[in-house]
Amino acid sequence: MKDTSIAFIGGGNMARSLIGGLIASGSDPTHLWVAEPDAGHRELLRGRFGVHTGADNRDIAVQGQVVVLAVKPQVLRPVAKELADIISARQPLVISIAAGVREPDIRRWLGGAAAIVRAMPNTPALVGSGATALFANDQVSASQRQTAESILRAVGLVVWVAAEGLLDAVTALSGSGPAYFFLLMETLEKIGVRLGLEPEIARLLTIQTAFGAAKMALESPDNAAALRARVTSPGGTTERAISVFQDEQLDVLIAKSLSASLAILETPALLADGLDDLVAKALEAARHRSVELGDLLGGQP
Repeated sequence: MKDTSIAFIGGGNMARSLIGGLIASGSDPTHLWVAEPDAGHRELLRGRFGVHTGADNRDIAVQGQVVVLAVKPQVLRPVAKELADIISARQPLVISIAAGVREPDIRRWLGGAAAIVRAMPNTPALVGSGATALFANDQVSASQRQTAESILRAVGLVVWVAAEGLLDAVTALSGSGPAYFFLLMETLEKIGVRLGLEPEIARLLTIQTAFGAAKMALESPDNAAALRARVTSPGGTTERAISVFQDEQLDVLIAKSLSASLAILETPALLADGLDDLVAKALEAARHRSVELGDLLGGQP
């Protein structure tokens, strides 16, 4: 990977995160090329990373053993058709990070025969903590699969799916997933303030709690259900809150939200409907149980 030449078509946020991750992993910036129409962005890329930049997609594409299509889905078709003769002649590995655009369409726009990997990263890739699912067509060799995995692993976890259709489920789960967690964090902060905490205290407690829970889940061999059971003491405050979530069928609400995301391929507003009241009920229940325990235990001689 250190000597692999990679041409990025598009120099936006995701391309910049990949470039930064690759360089941090040991890639030579002089082997990285970026096509970016905005002169200011080109200057930023050169100054920050020391990579080659240019305004012409074709001039950049001919430099890469790997061509990463890092443009918006709406412009992928004209960009791919512009590069079709270069891809056909040079036969590089093509990686597309454009959400929703299917491999048969990309392959057709590129001239009908290309080794294509579709990647579905999520926004935490911007801070090196992404989750990316990959799908490869039949033209991708074993070594090219390894190359694609190495590139995306520079910004986080990578998994492969066997069928391209599963990328829609990935989009609903991990692609839109950060927004679900942000929504829950936003709601927890808001209810914390409603319960009397200062806004900054509610914010810090929410962020650290989310980070700590994710870190525990990442480092533990146990699944989420086992971890939840471990921190849910019988008769305690957590059990009281969890019972509210279960009684109000939080899993059904989340399932509806994921189904909505699968249908429209964008973060749905459905999860927000009723979540505020549900979280308020759960936190109120936990707070009430804390008061109960204090009264009960504090009255002992």
